[in-house]
Amino acid sequence: MARPRFAARGIARGRFYRDGQAIRSTIGFASDPEGSNGARQGRRFSGGSTRSRRSRETTRIPEPGRGGNVEMSVSGDGGSSPILRSGSKKPCFRLPDAIARETSPVGSLLACPESTLGSHRIMIGKVFKAYDVRAIYPRPLNEKIAWQVGHAAAKYLLGSTAAVGRLDPMGRTIVVGRDMRSSSVSLRDALVEGLRDAGARVVDVGLVDTPMVYFAINHLDAAGGIQVTASHNAAKYNGFKISGRDARPIGTGSGLEEIKRLAAMADRQRIQPAGGGREDRDLWGAYRDFLLERFEPALRNGERRLKVVVDAAGGMAGVLFPKVFEGVSGLEIIPLDFEASGDFTHEPNPLIESNLDPLRKAVLKHEADFGVYFDGDADRCRLVDDQGVAAGCDHLFAWMVDARLRSRKGGAFVYDLRSSRVVPETIAKRGGTPVESRVGHVFMKAALREHGATLGGELSGHFYFEDHFGTDSGARTFVEICNLVARGTGPVSTRIAAFTRYATTGEVNFKVESTEDALESVHAEFSGAESSRLDGVSYDLGDAWFNVRPSNTEPLLRLIVEGVDAAARDAAFGRIKDVLGKPVA
Repeated sequence: MARPRFAARGIARGRFYRDGQAIRSTIGFASDPEGSNGARQGRRFSGGSTRSRRSRETTRIPEPGRGGNVEMSVSGDGGSSPILRSGSKKPCFRLPDAIARETSPVGSLLACPESTLGSHRIMIGKVFKAYDVRAIYPRPLNEKIAWQVGHAAAKYLLGSTAAVGRLDPMGRTIVVGRDMRSSSVSLRDALVEGLRDAGARVVDVGLVDTPMVYFAINHLDAAGGIQVTASHNAAKYNGFKISGRDARPIGTGSGLEEIKRLAAMADRQRIQPAGGGREDRDLWGAYRDFLLERFEPALRNGERRLKVVVDAAGGMAGVLFPKVFEGVSGLEIIPLDFEASGDFTHEPNPLIESNLDPLRKAVLKHEADFGVYFDGDADRCRLVDDQGVAAGCDHLFAWMVDARLRSRKGGAFVYDLRSSRVVPETIAKRGGTPVESRVGHVFMKAALREHGATLGGELSGHFYFEDHFGTDSGARTFVEICNLVARGTGPVSTRIAAFTRYATTGEVNFKVESTEDALESVHAEFSGAESSRLDGVSYDLGDAWFNVRPSNTEPLLRLIVEGVDAAARDAAFGRIKDVLGKPVA
């Protein structure tokens, strides 16, 4: 079967055009600590150079949620006020002396003797990941680490808000929420103490899903927020998801490295507590109103009715649904595993096919319109159609985009590079602008902001909404699915089938000794094919295409292959296996 051609619709050679210019998100290239990734790929960086003078100590702080950097210089004698300078040509803002001294590397080093730095850094290094803080509890993650993370996060977030002129009380407020894990209460308490000791005013929103923290940050106009959660990981794990103002993501390349550095230096025994306040706040009513406003009126008033099975997987969706969606006239919700005890019967991961078996059976048993499975902190979900078949998250996103562009022309839509080719084709066909992004919520959120995008979708089940502050939300995705079904006719299985025309392997893992050597071997095999190095490396073989990229946490390569048909897919997959060996289960 010949490869389809879409140049006339704005797609050619895997690139997407607007006014003759190729569009591909460049967010995240500066996240490589050594700068080697971007230099090797020849892609642009945002941010500026760091200047140093004999009389000043200088460090570069990635600005929260932005591609640039902030330069902070502190006079060696401590006599003059530090200045933050963004890497781009923006006005400089002067920090209050106390904040700047505490956030400076000089002040932190004085507060933490060299003899303690080594052990602190070893433990801190084990819990900080690419996008968040996450590890097994109680070792290496424990209450001591939680205090250090809280103290460091407060220094960073308060310094960042001061740098943009926010000195009001809400500019010193940090929202804290937690999930249902048994360790979350004590970790939350230690985290809050660290935040308060650094001078933050804490608003504790209690037992909530992660997207509610994003809502609370914006609802309260806070400096940032932290959710205590390990998302889809097993019960023995826990961690912290940190967000800046406007719920901007804090990850590698956008501030997490600086928080890690400050945490390694934080010594509770040598720090005078700043005495920040704490307030408990129930925002469920405001959150419910915010989400229900986005339902189709016919669902709210009962003119259109849907029967839906919801599998909370023992996670936060079991708390969310009774508080937010109970009483919606047009919804009949059949609950599965709503007891949020923190003791999972299985890892609450929607990408593990066997986890969906109870949901599939319940959809068929109850003759439901569809089912939805949520992960542990309810920031992502997966659709199961009326036939009990799990839909690909990229296929669901293509359906979302198609519906949006039928009702409103134009606009940018962000998708991760693992997605089916049907996604950019659908966007271009309906008159939108496809924007390809690196994998990961930090990069997706930044790309949405950079391009002013309406929607974003990842293969992992994270969906991002402009009207949800550019963040991912399982609850908002649920509303969108309900609206899609309510606006049209026919079963879900028939309607989503239009977006499943290509054959895919799904994501496959290969264990390798060296990811760099393995990628070079792949490149040698496919050197004649068109390639892109946005995230790992992608190859276009004509009738098949694939992406292979290193895992952020394991010595694995992750591969996904798609073809115009099963034969083309299998041929490409076979060639790759000849290079990388047998996939791991």
